[in-house]
Amino acid sequence: MFKIGLTGGIASGKSTVLTYFKDKGIPYIDADIVAREVVEPGTKGLEAVVDAFGTDVLRDDGTLNREALGAIVFHNAKKRQQLNGCLKDHIQNRIMELTAHYEELHTPVLLYDIPLLIEGEWYTMMDEVWLVYVNESTQIERLMSRNGLTEEEALARINSQMCLEDKWSYADVIIDNNGTPLNLREQLDNIWDERIESVL
Repeated sequence: MFKIGLTGGIASGKSTVLTYFKDKGIPYIDADIVAREVVEPGTKGLEAVVDAFGTDVLRDDGTLNREALGAIVFHNAKKRQQLNGCLKDHIQNRIMELTAHYEELHTPVLLYDIPLLIEGEWYTMMDEVWLVYVNESTQIERLMSRNGLTEEEALARINSQMCLEDKWSYADVIIDNNGTPLNLREQLDNIWDERIESVL
């Protein structure tokens, strides 16, 4: 099974890239979805988060209040590391379960959308790493427009992640998403022809 790790910063356009390959029938594992699953009510993951951050991060119905948790971790690197530490094993175990499932199905290509692909050393189990790249000004513009953030809030979110330029050395493929949607589509068509079709 050919394993591709997709990475990029916040508002880089990873979702658009993922949708392209999803529409072509390529199965994928989305770490953000897994991260939501492991903190559902009654899970050990949610229990670990509450133990670390207190009941203020819970809604009245017992579900995780993501906004409250986000407000704590986005501006505090130590708290962010603490959160990642709480959930790392739960997320890792679930991703490995899903990988085994796709291997049993003899899936030829599997795409992983993992925000912490490099930082969490997931890249070591990939055959290739694909980086979706945009410059910082584009990230800020998209975050302000898409999420209604101020420039300061957008920068805080960007700075809470590993710098995109630092990820370049890990990447086998760099997808430049600073241009138009058509330009992105052309790059993805070329990647499909050159790297995917041959392994299907």
